[in-house]
Amino acid sequence: MNLLTQNSKLKKTSKSLGLRVFNFGIPAYKSASGKLTCPFADACVKFCYAKKGAYIWSNVQPAFEKRYQLSKTDDFVNIMNQEIAKKRPDYVRVHDSGDYYSRAYLDKWLAVAIHNPHVRFYSYTNCVEMLKNANLPDNYDIIFSDSGKQKHLIDETKDRHTRIFHSHSKLISTGYVDASNIDLMATKWFNKTNKVGLIFH
Repeated sequence: MNLLTQNSKLKKTSKSLGLRVFNFGIPAYKSASGKLTCPFADACVKFCYAKKGAYIWSNVQPAFEKRYQLSKTDDFVNIMNQEIAKKRPDYVRVHDSGDYYSRAYLDKWLAVAIHNPHVRFYSYTNCVEMLKNANLPDNYDIIFSDSGKQKHLIDETKDRHTRIFHSHSKLISTGYVDASNIDLMATKWFNKTNKVGLIFH
């Protein structure tokens, strides 16, 4: 099973920065069996890019489902460690589709990060409370999405967070850093502010 892949944005990011940036995705919002994979999604469901385009091709959806099923097993950490050794990423975006559907699942990713201190991991997430109560290793970064059910828990003065804009000029004028094209601009390693701007397409 191909666990770490590259969507078009991460291919562009990798090429622009000369880095190996991969992503791991599970089904957007719900699994095939109806289990919520984005438990705190709200307004974002309406414009979720992972619910359209290549993400819903018939050959793509089963791969997301297989990764989701694997993520629920006790073997997930070891298998992901093997995949990282094989693909040799510099950065891993956890979830270009899906979110942390349970604390046990989040803990598996934190274990993967601790096992691979030379790799940097990052996620956009709507699971604000869960992540605020997690002890993240230094090689893990979280960007809170501003359109989930827990957005009221985001402290925009301190927490790294997103805001959606309709124009680049508005994004820049409000002090946000544009991560629309180069995904790593969302992270603490490339963006020294806590403001991540994304342009709505």
